[in-house]
Amino acid sequence: MTENKIRTAEAFFRWAFNTRANTVMAIYEGKEMSREKVFLSFCSHNPALITHGPAGLNGSIKGFGFLPKEEYLEEVLEAYMKHIDAYDGDDQAHSQRGLQVLVEQMYHPDAHHRIDFTKIGSLEMAKNHTWENLKVNPEATLIYYQPPMVSFEVRGRVRIYDEAESGKTEIYQQFINAQHDVYHRPDKNRWLRYPAYVFEIEEIYDNSSTREGFGTKLQFPF
Repeated sequence: MTENKIRTAEAFFRWAFNTRANTVMAIYEGKEMSREKVFLSFCSHNPALITHGPAGLNGSIKGFGFLPKEEYLEEVLEAYMKHIDAYDGDDQAHSQRGLQVLVEQMYHPDAHHRIDFTKIGSLEMAKNHTWENLKVNPEATLIYYQPPMVSFEVRGRVRIYDEAESGKTEIYQQFINAQHDVYHRPDKNRWLRYPAYVFEIEEIYDNSSTREGFGTKLQFPF
């Protein structure tokens, strides 16, 4: 990889998406992974979301996941729903089958063409400081950190999808709730209580403590 290529935002996506994808596929395939390695891989999924508004300057750790491109959204959601609706009370079997769905629909290399690398999604489960701020000021920053040196800053704006407030079907709210419940015990009754955040990426910085990092702006889109 050339120096010029490293300085594109591809460096961030290779770390954030591939780390998540490789972990999901390894667990599905039954490969041996230490608890430490699994937990460390979650650094690519759990950034700090920084907001500012009526609740003041606030930072909150959130689970953010990659989303399909709009033309694949309904197709992937349909696969998620088929799996979720087949839940029979066996959490372990549900999770294992869910891993297969995630691999097939999102994380296998053959599915990577479906991924939208301009936005990432999360759920709001607390409706506290982050919620108060984003309803007034959608500007936000994500800080990713993986010890000892890897760090990226992602700046952008957050769109809120809330069926309870809008009174209409919000596919991103359904999708992100379903993506959560594909692996975890499903409960569609709570989906209306959990609005979705879609973080639209505008800028990416490499904040790693390396020669190429320390706040270097990466070319995006790449």
